[in-house]
Amino acid sequence: MNQDYNIAGLDLPNIEKADKINRILSSALEKTGIDSIQGDIPMLPFWDAKYFNLNKVKIFQDSTPVEQSSILQLCSQGILEEAYFIEKAGVGYMAKMILLAETIEERMLYGLFAADEVTHLSQISSFLSNHEINNNPFLDLLEKVVKNDDKTVLLFVLQVVLEGWGLTHYRSIAKDCQNYQLSAIFKGFLQDESRHHATGVTLFEKVSLTKSNHKVIVEILAMFLQMVQLGPQSVVAAVERVKGHLSKQEKINIFQQLETEIHSGSRLKLLHSLINLPNTENILENLQMKGSFQALKPSQCVF
Repeated sequence: MNQDYNIAGLDLPNIEKADKINRILSSALEKTGIDSIQGDIPMLPFWDAKYFNLNKVKIFQDSTPVEQSSILQLCSQGILEEAYFIEKAGVGYMAKMILLAETIEERMLYGLFAADEVTHLSQISSFLSNHEINNNPFLDLLEKVVKNDDKTVLLFVLQVVLEGWGLTHYRSIAKDCQNYQLSAIFKGFLQDESRHHATGVTLFEKVSLTKSNHKVIVEILAMFLQMVQLGPQSVVAAVERVKGHLSKQEKINIFQQLETEIHSGSRLKLLHSLINLPNTENILENLQMKGSFQALKPSQCVF
């Protein structure tokens, strides 16, 4: 396998629990005070209909209790899988930044950050029965970014923007999670993620943007912002997977009932504030010219 692909590590396999390496890893994690979930994996769903705005969607309201539970399970599974693979990529990213560090202190910091990501990955793993990657445009983009060798691009996109975004996301899912243990795990991520984000901002403020990395940053962020503009696609996909094929108009109705413009608009506003640093005026201007901070109407979210 191409070594570049392994940097993000999204497709790296898991070994059997009985393997000696796994036993050594478990021992090392125990030394750090990480408690793993014992016994069966807790049952989904971990978030209710209100969290996904599904309580406002007619087709969901009219569904049987079994169908509603299945939809919520798919939505909850999506949150967990995405968090798992983000932390998995984070381990590879921090390892890469150890090599790109320009001072011993910076290298030490990234060594500690890598350990944070390992801790997070281990904790989330306890709640997942399936560690296989599914089709997810955001994870595809994340993998491409982690492979980039431009430290400035990596710092800004991953630590300034995405880690900052992750802070709000983890705070939200922790607050509304119905499983106390999982909620506590996500709350425990916040201090680490805040430290990672603050380090990215501090280091980025010391660099000078070139035409090359400016162009790459705008291209990457435009793709990411477009995903946010398109609203809660995964929620609509979960409904369709349980209910069967949905017409274009049915999907538009669901996006309307999910209040997609409000949903996307608040997230785009947050991302605008994260991108808005003293040396990023041109990046913001370019993205605004592309219309990247404009929430899309429900009809524009359906292909």
